[in-house]
Amino acid sequence: MLERELFQKAVQAKENAYAPYSNFKVGAALLTKDGKIYTGCNVECASFGGTNCAERTAIFKAISEGSKDFEAIAIASDNDTFTFPCGICRQVIFEFGKDIKIIVGDKDGKIKVVPIKELLPHGFSGQDLNK
Repeated sequence: MLERELFQKAVQAKENAYAPYSNFKVGAALLTKDGKIYTGCNVECASFGGTNCAERTAIFKAISEGSKDFEAIAIASDNDTFTFPCGICRQVIFEFGKDIKIIVGDKDGKIKVVPIKELLPHGFSGQDLNK
């Protein structure tokens, strides 16, 4: 699947966001290595700690349905510029592979692709738990 097509799926997923507090809607589209796509949106909660980002929503959805091998995740927001994953989402993405591509776009239709290892250099992984 082309990056632009996956990004468009993230744009569509953004429309389902529940963001009554921040009014910052985000959508994500996760591509598995076997070609499946899982979408997610951010879901806010009045108790902000209960809020879940679009990226993690898509990943948790995929995991709950048996997928664990990811190729790429596209992220879309209403920002004029690129929206990259927050720190906790970077860590969750990194958990499933250091080469997962992060795809973001801007209001002018430009697409940027960056591997997660560039967004989270020296990321913490299961190997760090080995004694």
